[in-house]
Amino acid sequence: MIATPDRTPLPREFFDRPVLDVAPDLLGRILVRTTPDGPIALRLTEVEAYDGADDPGSHAYRGRTDRNEVMFGPPGHVYVYFTYGMWFCMNLVCGPEGRASAVLLRAGEIIEGAELARTRRLSARNDKELAKGPARLATALDVDRSLNGTDACTSGATPLKVLAGTPVRRDQVRNGPRTGVAGAGGNGDIHPWRFWIANDPTVSPYRAHVPRRRRS
Repeated sequence: MIATPDRTPLPREFFDRPVLDVAPDLLGRILVRTTPDGPIALRLTEVEAYDGADDPGSHAYRGRTDRNEVMFGPPGHVYVYFTYGMWFCMNLVCGPEGRASAVLLRAGEIIEGAELARTRRLSARNDKELAKGPARLATALDVDRSLNGTDACTSGATPLKVLAGTPVRRDQVRNGPRTGVAGAGGNGDIHPWRFWIANDPTVSPYRAHVPRRRRS
């Protein structure tokens, strides 16, 4: 018998912990995106941890900027960034305020509102691909920089909220090197900080960092 997912919102205390505790504990949780067209709910299946000043792969490694300001704010807020001049990616801030750390939401299974997600992910060959990868996840949920700084733990109305869902058993959690991260930050022996649910079809394939060629 499959247990009904817990729809209780996660409290701020859940996110006010070290990033390496929060990241694997997010697997199986439910992210709800409320849009003018209706809600979309996603079960998280893959995430990556980024640990600020102690992590060369983090946007906050070299300190606070206008871009990463939200990472230094209260836990439970949403950090959205723009990458490669075309894609948005979504993170959940964790740890104590003033110490930048966040979890990148890499992939998930759309469990409600798939019809809305399909209208934004026309290239997806099936529903398993709707949110298979961080840019695809943000696109499917209609997430952009206008949601940067959103409080996902507020008791009031919010466009993004994280529910308790059904936490994944630890023996079903896998970890390894982060995808597409250069240098020491991409070394899986030092930072095996990508976490995913074993054998889940919505998890994105691992890809090592490939330097971008400059146009001549």
